[in-house]
Amino acid sequence: MSRQSPWTADAMPDCSGKTVVVTGANSGLGLEASRAFAAKGAHVVLACRSTDRGEDARREILTEHPDASLEVRELDLADLASVRSFATDFTDDYDDLHVLCNNAGVMATPYRTTKDGFELQFGVNHLGHFALTGQLLETLAQTPGETRVVSTSSGAHRMGDIDFEDLQHQHSYSKWGAYGQSKLANLLFAYELDRRLSVADVDVTSVAAHPGYAATNLQLRGPEMEGADVQERLMAVANKVVAQSAAMGALPILYAATAEDVRGGDYIGPDGLGEMRGYPTKVASNDKSYDMQLADDLWDVSEGLTDVHYDFDALAGVGHVVN
Repeated sequence: MSRQSPWTADAMPDCSGKTVVVTGANSGLGLEASRAFAAKGAHVVLACRSTDRGEDARREILTEHPDASLEVRELDLADLASVRSFATDFTDDYDDLHVLCNNAGVMATPYRTTKDGFELQFGVNHLGHFALTGQLLETLAQTPGETRVVSTSSGAHRMGDIDFEDLQHQHSYSKWGAYGQSKLANLLFAYELDRRLSVADVDVTSVAAHPGYAATNLQLRGPEMEGADVQERLMAVANKVVAQSAAMGALPILYAATAEDVRGGDYIGPDGLGEMRGYPTKVASNDKSYDMQLADDLWDVSEGLTDVHYDFDALAGVGHVVN
């Protein structure tokens, strides 16, 4: 994709009158994306595990954009009951949803499980967002105009594998292997969601994005949980010396959510060497991420684990349909 000049948040279209949900909006990529959406006039729902930290983020954005329309709502992706509560309350209060940014995540954590017993990274990064999207999809489908689901993956998807024999890593755990699995799952989900929406003629666009190497708290959380002080300090130094800013890392998400030339099934990442840094452009993921049988199998397993079942036939009848 060629452009006359690099794409920045300034190039985002006006978002007045649009409602955007950003998961993990209290810090890092989520905070920067929320800031950019708010600056363009969107009403942004900051979906955060900690509402206190969400309120801190809201106040920070308001300092820069006093007229911003922001709301903090509790969402713990490690608890399917919390996901269901968030979705139920949101759909009770809102008729429209224009963009769902599935951004929140954890990376390379020691072995932990979610409240529902899933391996933490797979449970939060994939299953929580799978359940959330499924419960908000009708609202997306019935919202007038184009609507989008943006799933945040990572270059780490390339080291991932979907091990259906040990999906929760109960028998063998590698923190980076589990992270890679969750990020591959994000892509398999994003592409399969786009295919199923297309077959059902539902006008919701599913795309994916990755930030490259962006300086956020994500890199520090795993060492912090392990009590690995030296590793935590090394990651902090790398964030300062090697990584690009969180604001730059958020650009692929913002591009995926708003740019006019984005199509369903696109993957947006940085345009620099190794997709580690740079401005947003369309990129390609690995062959495994496009494996339709693998995606179909993962979809079936995910529905079973979350008890969230997507009814695309019903979605095609809610009024927001491609003619």
